[in-house]
Amino acid sequence: MNLTTQNGPAVRVRGVTLRAVSSTRWRVLDRTGRVIGHLRTEVQPGGTRFHAERFDLASARLRALGAFWSADEAVECLRYLR
Repeated sequence: MNLTTQNGPAVRVRGVTLRAVSSTRWRVLDRTGRVIGHLRTEVQPGGTRFHAERFDLASARLRALGAFWSADEAVECLRYLR
């Protein structure tokens, strides 16, 4: 179970940091400061879902990459789908 800290969900993925965009959305940055995507939380009856999203320039909107039960899995998805 992931806990939400003051800076966002507790993420144990090396080389990434989170920057709050809103109370339920964070920018995920790599170690150079480049935005690799967004992490969004959604509270559901079964627990919190973590959505990996990336901005799609062609459609000018965020594109969903997947929904996960842990923030670590969502961030790993963003890292590997660069």
